[in-house]
Amino acid sequence: MNQKLASAIIVGILLCAQCVVAAEGVIVNRILIEKKAHLLTLFSGGAKIKSYKVSLGRGGLGRKLRKGDKLTPEGKYRIDRRNLNSAYHKALHISYPNKEDIARATAQGVEPGGDIMIHGIRNGLGWLGPIHRLFDWTLGCVALTNWEIEELWKLVPDGTEVEILP
Repeated sequence: MNQKLASAIIVGILLCAQCVVAAEGVIVNRILIEKKAHLLTLFSGGAKIKSYKVSLGRGGLGRKLRKGDKLTPEGKYRIDRRNLNSAYHKALHISYPNKEDIARATAQGVEPGGDIMIHGIRNGLGWLGPIHRLFDWTLGCVALTNWEIEELWKLVPDGTEVEILP
């Protein structure tokens, strides 16, 4: 067997090991996103179900302050809607800005922004898979592979609590 082919098969197997689906029928009631660790964790009834490595906003790890700063927000939110026709495969909308975010932005005389999502990879680039996690590239969203957002789409109902920590 060609050594390049063998290497490609091994890499494929290792990448697919991450594609293990959480148990059927599990309903997620909390999502915890830890920005510094680049980690999104699903919980059901207080029990940890699964974690995913993520990419974040390319503005750095600071707290989102205003529209256009390319930072991922911090605080408590909810999944409040879905976008099946997203430019990033599929997307779950996070209810940013909350009251605290609006008050902070108002005090600074700026717009808080919005349209923060948990989404997949830009349409047409899904083949990147986990490679997308090598750097933060979003405009403030939380990005997963397309396989991972497919799993979240099934497990996470609208109204699910989302907490984003530094």
